[in-house]
Amino acid sequence: MGVACLALSTSLVACGDDGDSAKEAVVRAEASAGSWKTWVLTSGSEIPVPEPPAKDSDRAKADLDAVKEAADKRTDATQQLVDRWSPPLATRPWTEAAFDYVSKSAKNPPLSSRQYGYLHAAMSDAVVASYHWKYQFNVEAPKGVETLVPSSPDPSYPSEHAAMAGAASKVLAYLFPGQSALRLDEMADEAADSRVQAGTNTPSDVEAGLALGRAVADKVIAVAKADGAGTPWNGTRPPGIANSSAFWQPPPGSTSPPTDPEAGKWKGWVLTSGSQFRPPPPPAFGSPAFRAAAQEIVDLQKNLTEEQKRIAKFWEGAQGTELPAGIALKLAMTDIEEAATTGDVATRWTLPRVVRAMALLNITMHDGGIAAWDAKFAYWNPRPENAIRDLGIDRNWKPHLPTPLFPAYASGSAGYAGGVETMMTYLFPDRAEEFKRRASEQAESRLYAGIHWRYDAVSREAGNKISDLVIERVKGDTIGR
Repeated sequence: MGVACLALSTSLVACGDDGDSAKEAVVRAEASAGSWKTWVLTSGSEIPVPEPPAKDSDRAKADLDAVKEAADKRTDATQQLVDRWSPPLATRPWTEAAFDYVSKSAKNPPLSSRQYGYLHAAMSDAVVASYHWKYQFNVEAPKGVETLVPSSPDPSYPSEHAAMAGAASKVLAYLFPGQSALRLDEMADEAADSRVQAGTNTPSDVEAGLALGRAVADKVIAVAKADGAGTPWNGTRPPGIANSSAFWQPPPGSTSPPTDPEAGKWKGWVLTSGSQFRPPPPPAFGSPAFRAAAQEIVDLQKNLTEEQKRIAKFWEGAQGTELPAGIALKLAMTDIEEAATTGDVATRWTLPRVVRAMALLNITMHDGGIAAWDAKFAYWNPRPENAIRDLGIDRNWKPHLPTPLFPAYASGSAGYAGGVETMMTYLFPDRAEEFKRRASEQAESRLYAGIHWRYDAVSREAGNKISDLVIERVKGDTIGR
């Protein structure tokens, strides 16, 4: 069959049994992935995996027979199923499930970045653990069956796809209790079985992967239960924060309480506390600097260009969307997917590298949300809509986009932007200027929307610093060796 069966797009063609060299060329092996830094597990070896069936044993023969039988029963729908669960961006089905669940939930930006963070940390640890055991057991992928997607050059037991599915489904069920845990379990089973249908893994491979992933999820959920999220606010403002126009109040016409004032106290992945990178106080209400910031917003809103309006809307992250962290993540996902599908085969990103990158981004934003909410509820800085009216600059002033239900300083969106900027520069160092421009646009979008002051973007620097801490934690990972 030769190298012609190598696919360079998201639609991978099949490589038959006579195409072993081509399958090996799909992407290099990642033998060191089992030693990469984990987030909840102490190491990739923490959770034991049973010995695989002995070569030529009855179970091994039954496994191969099951793969061949599945191949004989394939239909057009089989390819669609396999493609759904084997995309180049391996985390995509589970990330998109989280996007859907966030969009159906009440708007809570730090809660959403927490949810994305735990989901991707779980998948990353599951993949590291599966790779540790792969190279302990060195089980070859099934032979004699045409595959619907290229087999990995790494050992097949346990299945990394199944491990991801087991971890992701169980963590999502915990993070989104309104979703059906049974349906998520069925999705995990379907994802695992798709590898047997594809001819790349045996039933033993996927059963071991699922069990491993679900065990990883149990440990991730135990950490999540102890991080402080869900603590109710007692309704009391801190000392020095009066219930007056000098501090945050609900937008005109609303009596809603602020969104999750306790989120700045949650336990982060790399932060020692939510206040670790707390910025200095913003300009005091009514001060010359504050009035100048207010006048800037009024003047800017009078002359918004169509491009500025487009930018404001693109980055809005309103109720019913994946929220600001999700918007930044979706753009990054495009870059990571491209790294997994284009370029020379020797440098194309492997599945473990893709999953690792997604975890680094989401862990950074998880802590970025905590840091921003710490500052918001340390200072209770008023939003432009309230302050411009209360200062008498324009008693009927309204922003271009609706005012969120939490204080202005510091900007959560700018914090996410700074974290992603630094992390993407680490992952793609030759594109630093591009990521800097993207972060600037996300931060400035809040000015165009009329919902933030210019100085609120100070959180972008905190995002940079959080990303640096995450990078420092994983700098020992030997990628591609």
